[in-house]
Amino acid sequence: MRRLGWLALGWWVSASGAWAADAERGAQVLQRENCLQCHGLRGEGGNTAPDLARRIAQNYTPAALASLMWNHAPNMWAAISAQKLPLPRVSDADAEDLFAYLYAVRFFERPGDAGRGKQIFAEKHCAECHSLSESGPGPGTPVPRWKSLSDPMALVQQMWNHSSAMKNELAQRKKVWVSLTGPELNDLTLYLQNLPSLRPNPPRLTLPDPASGKALFEANCSQCHKGSLALERWLSGLTLTDVAASMWDHVPRMLAVPLMGEGDMGKIVAYVWQRQYLGPSGNVARGRKTFEEKRCASCHEGTAVPAAKFVRGERVLTPVSMISVLWSHGPQMMEEMKKRGVAWPRLAPEDISNLIAYLNTRP
Repeated sequence: MRRLGWLALGWWVSASGAWAADAERGAQVLQRENCLQCHGLRGEGGNTAPDLARRIAQNYTPAALASLMWNHAPNMWAAISAQKLPLPRVSDADAEDLFAYLYAVRFFERPGDAGRGKQIFAEKHCAECHSLSESGPGPGTPVPRWKSLSDPMALVQQMWNHSSAMKNELAQRKKVWVSLTGPELNDLTLYLQNLPSLRPNPPRLTLPDPASGKALFEANCSQCHKGSLALERWLSGLTLTDVAASMWDHVPRMLAVPLMGEGDMGKIVAYVWQRQYLGPSGNVARGRKTFEEKRCASCHEGTAVPAAKFVRGERVLTPVSMISVLWSHGPQMMEEMKKRGVAWPRLAPEDISNLIAYLNTRP
């Protein structure tokens, strides 16, 4: 089944400002840096490395990807050298765009099931309003016109804006609210994305700098979402599909649903969600222990440029920026470790998160 574009995500704040990632640029990085010489992409490209458009584990997180790339790096560099290709050059911006592309091919979403999605579409009576063809009956917008199927932020916004009309329609029909869980919405979306009548759309980026959503959040959401209801406590670990489903199920408990203008929902979600999903959530003490046990200090302590400053620079580290650190610093690091007789450190996903938390607290 083809997989249409989902989330093109990524940003980091540095001394120069905010960077908004782009899935199309991420695809260009894969081509430019010869990644598809080894890796496949939906069956195209190389076949000696995993297909980058296929999920390889459930609940696969950005930290897990950073861990996988870190542990696999020496083998990747050896394969690149054997093919006499130049080593990829991946900047911070490139890493953001690569993550955007991986979001666009649903790399971080749970594996969905289109068969279950078809069943959900029938059981939730979606077809009573939304036709699966352009000319079908029903008061709602036909599915082939849903631009949100290739843009998850548009999906969040459209579901939110549509919920008030849905609430009124169900009340008139004397029917109960149609609830959706994150996995159900994931299955439903996968089913609809693969309809023969649906024209493929390219992945889109709709998440801006998170700071742009602060004023919108305070004006529309902060009156209720504070204290024990603060969204910082509710959204950690959720995918965007989970967020969309949670917001949908939140509607019946609201007296009114404020409509969001184009782009506004993206700003709010970036402000309250993206920091939690990409940002470090590790343990500082464990990160310090990992730093010591993996012998990072053998090179990075007592030097003119301490580890934190060398790796982090002026930005806050995330799993995304750890990818650019790996590619910019890793080959030289491996050569230096060989000279010192130190083995390449293997890092589990929790090691990545803990190291990020530790390095972000260092001066």
